[in-house]
Amino acid sequence: MRRRNRHGRGLRGEVMLPTHPGYRTRGDRFDDMVLDSAQRLHDIWGKTLDGVRFGVDEIPPDLEQLAANSSAAPMGSYTPASEGDGPMITVYRRVVEQACPGPEDLQDLVHDVVVEHTAEMLGVAPETLDPVYRRRY
Repeated sequence: MRRRNRHGRGLRGEVMLPTHPGYRTRGDRFDDMVLDSAQRLHDIWGKTLDGVRFGVDEIPPDLEQLAANSSAAPMGSYTPASEGDGPMITVYRRVVEQACPGPEDLQDLVHDVVVEHTAEMLGVAPETLDPVYRRRY
């Protein structure tokens, strides 16, 4: 049975303070989520995803233009390979965090964004790329 905290004296935030060496920012944790999703896909698809780069940006580069046009901001993007660089999957942290219904669903939403854009790159359906796509929530 859960006890009520009547006077607001319970723990409210992170257990580890920012001054401690093990502290991780929200951005660091988000980066880890993207890397975990990329690793999961690489474990499933192997050499097909060799050379694909995964990255995180705070917001899309053309966010002001999207807002002016009343368009929804993308949660991620796929940039085809260019001379000297492999293909790039980018996830936009702020957009994904705002679209997420709660912190417990963030990992699942990040994974779905990574799967969607990787599937776009490979030209397959997201369900083909990862069998558990959108089945967790």
